[in-house]
Amino acid sequence: MVHLAVFLTLLMMKLSQFWGALFRSFDTFLQRWQLTLPFLGSAITASFTGVLLSTAVTAQQLPAASAIASAGEATVYNRTSSAYEEVVPILTAQGVIDHELGDEAFEEAFVLTPGLRNSGLGPVFNNTSCVSCHIRNGRGMPEPGQLLLRVSDPNSVDVEDLTDAEFYDNAPPVWGIGKQIQDFSVVGSQPEATVEINWETSVGTYADGEKYELRSPKFNVTLADGEPLPEGVLISPRLPPHVYGLGLLEAIPQEDLLALSDVNDANGDGISGRLNYVWDVQKGEIALGRFGWKANSPTLLQQSADAYLNDMGIHSSFFPAADGSVEVDDATLIASAAYAQTLAVPTRAAIADLQVQRGEQLFNDASCQACHVSSFKTGRHKYPSLENQLIHPYTDLLLHNMGEQLADNRPDFEADGQEWRTPSLWGIGLAQTVLPYSGYLHDGRARSFEEAILWHGGEAEASKVAFEKMPREDRTALVRFLQSL
Repeated sequence: MVHLAVFLTLLMMKLSQFWGALFRSFDTFLQRWQLTLPFLGSAITASFTGVLLSTAVTAQQLPAASAIASAGEATVYNRTSSAYEEVVPILTAQGVIDHELGDEAFEEAFVLTPGLRNSGLGPVFNNTSCVSCHIRNGRGMPEPGQLLLRVSDPNSVDVEDLTDAEFYDNAPPVWGIGKQIQDFSVVGSQPEATVEINWETSVGTYADGEKYELRSPKFNVTLADGEPLPEGVLISPRLPPHVYGLGLLEAIPQEDLLALSDVNDANGDGISGRLNYVWDVQKGEIALGRFGWKANSPTLLQQSADAYLNDMGIHSSFFPAADGSVEVDDATLIASAAYAQTLAVPTRAAIADLQVQRGEQLFNDASCQACHVSSFKTGRHKYPSLENQLIHPYTDLLLHNMGEQLADNRPDFEADGQEWRTPSLWGIGLAQTVLPYSGYLHDGRARSFEEAILWHGGEAEASKVAFEKMPREDRTALVRFLQSL
């Protein structure tokens, strides 16, 4: 099937060469015209009513194409439930082939039966395929089968028994379990544990007197023998993150991230983001971490290999079995990484809307942009189509102390128990359109943008307080800005 899909895709690319430039020009015209309408409507209304809007609003001109295009030429103009599933539109023919092969690898389920193409599942696992966690390539839901529990026991393993990666990651595996609780199993085996999620709620009050409710998860883990986890074991819940736009994040030059790092808060803004340095299995050396909730993977290829092992129990050349055997070949591993590398980012919406513009200003005034950095220029990448793109991911890929309430107290390489990598915000306005009831933050506790903001602490405490002090109309505007991303 994949060969037919590739053939049809290439045929369509050939047929569209003549018309491509015209269609792109017309599409750009439509996008600009649609974005102009609210702007013109506001201007006409103001002229008839004589209302003088604030200078910050009336000075706004028609938004630049770069603001519309979240990912430069890697942007797709799709704001539907399929928005996260589109290929980068400017890929070469070979890039499209790689994407289609990766799409197949991403969707195929592994099985237990030996001799079949995708054999090797388990014996314990969390899910049977990549797409089972990353539904429609979006963020997951905070429930069993989606939410994962990373674990470690600082006192359980002798240093001499650790691999290089395990030695450097500061998270020794739990005896009999490993580094992630796998709560499903193949027939004839038992899951490592059962996980029950209970939610505790609390109530707070905005400065204007309006109340809000927050919730946080509590985990009850029972091992296969009916016993609880050993005392001292550290638990870190992890929600499946979105997978679109990752190739562009991989293409951000390392020197740009180094320039953003401010370990000792030299500029005195209260933000002291830093990079995580992790073990690169392929190179056999320490490298800069970019991917994962604590930036614990240096490349998408290693991130994919880690997911195959910990989520599905599938060994690869990155993480072979004790006898050196593997259950997924390098071609499939590379293909699955290529799929994530070549997924496009959806366009922004409503950027000429005055409320959205007001929300963006409030976002910046509250210093949210200090961590959620809006723009980068991409550098070199395996796929040249991703290079030299002006992108707007709203992340710095750095670790930040987010306070005790969000802490998992579990180290991950150089990240400590209160630090999390800044997640990218591009496309986040479509999260509920793509998968209703998907969660926000690392454990999915937040059900809305408001809740996610209100959980911020540590380096983001001042931003949270600023949001709490805003009148309702300003809070609504800030949320509308996030919905436009």
